[in-house]
Amino acid sequence: MTYVVGHRGAAAILPENTLKSFRYAIDLGVDFTECDVHLTWDDHLVVMHDEHVDRTTNGTGAIRRMTFEAIRSLDAGGGEQVPTFDEVLDTVQGKVKLLCELKGEGVEKAAVDAVIARKMEADVTFTSFWMDRIKKVKARREDLAIAAIFGNPSDDAIANAIEMGVGRIEINYRNLCLRMVRQVRDAGLDLTAWNPDTLEEQRAMIALGASGICSNRPDILVEYLKNEATDR
Repeated sequence: MTYVVGHRGAAAILPENTLKSFRYAIDLGVDFTECDVHLTWDDHLVVMHDEHVDRTTNGTGAIRRMTFEAIRSLDAGGGEQVPTFDEVLDTVQGKVKLLCELKGEGVEKAAVDAVIARKMEADVTFTSFWMDRIKKVKARREDLAIAAIFGNPSDDAIANAIEMGVGRIEINYRNLCLRMVRQVRDAGLDLTAWNPDTLEEQRAMIALGASGICSNRPDILVEYLKNEATDR
């Protein structure tokens, strides 16, 4: 059965990376949700995709140069605050699993500490485009789950990630091909296609053999999979 990942909650429906968006995705019935983490100037972990707050809030500036208090004063959409990583962990705990993308430089230790403090090691996978970041996670504790994200990977890039000990490979759906699917699945790993947002695109990824799909429109995919299960 294809698993569903709500990208930044449900980014095409509600303000991305907000608690409201994550709760919406959970209520839909996704298997995972995905978030991005950065450190503030005073070393608080906050959940936002970009290095700057400009696109997703009513503020301006680089997260790493702003205090936690300043970032919390911003509107992240619809009156939502920029959440902390701790708040996101509390929101998903016992409900869905989480893909945590290590976006900001130096976030690895703080993110891992937060997960360990809640005993959520089995529920969180640390992901990144930057292999050195997920290497640091694995070096910290061998049992922690890591995943490599790629836009358009070479065979060597996939092979290197597999050798590193990832449990999942995530590839942009526009570049995913049968050769990549076979390489990842033959290694016994999960393959996530990101981010097909129409039903046609999502069905194509299922047909290609992706283990799971990460989407800004998880509602479309959840509904389709429910209907498919009912019709069987």
